[in-house]
Amino acid sequence: MLKLVRRHGSPYWYLRGTVRGISVDESTKIAIRERRLAEEYKTTREKDLLEESIHGKRVTALFSQAALSYIENGGCKSYRLADILAHFGTTKLSKIGAEEIHAGAKTLFPGMQPASRRTHYYTPMSAILSHAVALDWCNKVTFEWPATNDGVIRWLTKEEAHRFIDQGRHIKPLLMFLFYTGARIGEAMGLQLQDLDLKRRHVQFIDTKNGTDRGVPLHPLVVDALYEMLSARRLNGGDVFRRVDGAEYPKDTRPSDRIKTVFKRAGKRAGIEKFRIHDTRHTWATWHYQKNRDLGALQRLGGWKTLDMVMRYAHTNVDELSDTIDRL
Repeated sequence: MLKLVRRHGSPYWYLRGTVRGISVDESTKIAIRERRLAEEYKTTREKDLLEESIHGKRVTALFSQAALSYIENGGCKSYRLADILAHFGTTKLSKIGAEEIHAGAKTLFPGMQPASRRTHYYTPMSAILSHAVALDWCNKVTFEWPATNDGVIRWLTKEEAHRFIDQGRHIKPLLMFLFYTGARIGEAMGLQLQDLDLKRRHVQFIDTKNGTDRGVPLHPLVVDALYEMLSARRLNGGDVFRRVDGAEYPKDTRPSDRIKTVFKRAGKRAGIEKFRIHDTRHTWATWHYQKNRDLGALQRLGGWKTLDMVMRYAHTNVDELSDTIDRL
């Protein structure tokens, strides 16, 4: 069975021992002064482990265990999990369904906009639960995500985009890259030097949001901007896009957060308001469709999973149909 032990330097009680062959050496996160509470925790943990030994992990696995396993196995470390863990941490995965997930969203982020709630709540919840399903710790939970109100696509003309880029200061090369490749901000900020081939005018995005790799040809303007930036910095490897002092951005922050201030200021100086970082991708897709009218090529280059996700750019770009209206 288990016993409470002290570990040198730790303010918490630890559990050590075995229950029906299951070894345990873990922190209770309960302070040394709370011996009675730690004893109660030990009793509960022994009961759960006994149940697990009989019925398997599906019955006893906690959300906090799934979250820890997700992070330890390469999951996204930039998710803000503190509030979610505080709410679901000690809840068994078997007790978390669609109703509990939606209730958690309302409790934790009652006033948050749908798009932000998707980013900060539904995306990490989905990632952690999918990881738990892959481990066979729980059944798949199907739930609807809130709408993002993305019906209106915000995009810039070439003149507006270059006005924006010109005001980007040290992120000018990054802005040129975003506008002319359609890269997601996470793909751009995570781009490594070895995945960039300026001689071939080609960039490779590894392990993208959709879980696949994809290559994109580089526009001459992007090649020129990157040649100029890299010749000044003389990088030997690592991240392509960096801070103004040449150091890499911290990896524990969201990619969009790393440049949001300078991005917003560039828009203000350019006289362009309410333009989001992700709108650079909308802009690229709009330009591509206007010039090529090829949704299949746009889907492959942009890395969208389905053609339906690309159709909105065809629905937005109807200028070529203006003469049909004039004939009414």
